[in-house]
Amino acid sequence: MMERKGRPITERRLQRMREVLARRQPDLTVVLENVHDPHNVSAVLRSCDAVGLLTVHLVYTIEEFPELSENVSGSALKWLDLVFHPTIAECYRALRTQGFTIYTTYLGDPTRSLDLYELDLTKPVALVFGNEQRGVSEEAVALADGNFVIPMMGMVRSLNISVACAVSLYEALRQRRLAGHYDQPKLSEAERAARLRRWLEHEGRILPPELMDCLQHEQP
Repeated sequence: MMERKGRPITERRLQRMREVLARRQPDLTVVLENVHDPHNVSAVLRSCDAVGLLTVHLVYTIEEFPELSENVSGSALKWLDLVFHPTIAECYRALRTQGFTIYTTYLGDPTRSLDLYELDLTKPVALVFGNEQRGVSEEAVALADGNFVIPMMGMVRSLNISVACAVSLYEALRQRRLAGHYDQPKLSEAERAARLRRWLEHEGRILPPELMDCLQHEQP
C-alpha cells in the first residue's frame, strides 16, 4: 500500500501512464559515450522517452556526466532508467547478454557503414552516439556489430548529436509501428505494475480513494 502523501492523481493521468507503459520498447536502446553538453543529453532523453524507450546506457570515461536541469530535460528523467557502465566494452557485454545488436554512428570510412534506412530496427538494437567533437571512440566502433550513417544531401557532413539521435529513433519508431510493436505490451503485467508505482512515487502522487482499486488491480 502506498503511503498517502503528495498530490492526488486523476484517473486520466493514471490511464495515460498505463498506456505509455504498454508501449515501452525494452528491446530498443541508446548508448551515449562521453556526450558532455547537458542540452544535448537532455534532448536525447526527451527523444528516447517520446519513442518509448525504457533504458538509456551511459559510458563516461573521458567526460563527466553533465548536471541536467529538469526544465531542460522536460521531466524525461522521471520516465527512463539510466544505466552507467565503466567502459564501452562492459556496456557492450551487458547489452549482448540481453540479445542486442549494436550499431555505432560512424562518419569515418563510408564503406564500413550502412545507411540508417538499411538497418532492421524492429529487432533488439542498441544505437551508439558519441562525443560532440570526437564522435564515438575507436574502441566503440571496433567492438560494435556494425556502423551506420544518416544520409546527407547538403554540404554539411553531420548533424548535431541530439538531432542525429532523434532522426534515428524516429526511423525505429516508423519501422516498429508498421511491424505492430506498439500494439501489445512488451513488459509483463508485473513489470508494468512495478514501474507504475515507481512513477507515482517520482511524481509525488497519491491515489484518491476511488482510484485505489485501480492500483490494487495493477499489483502483480
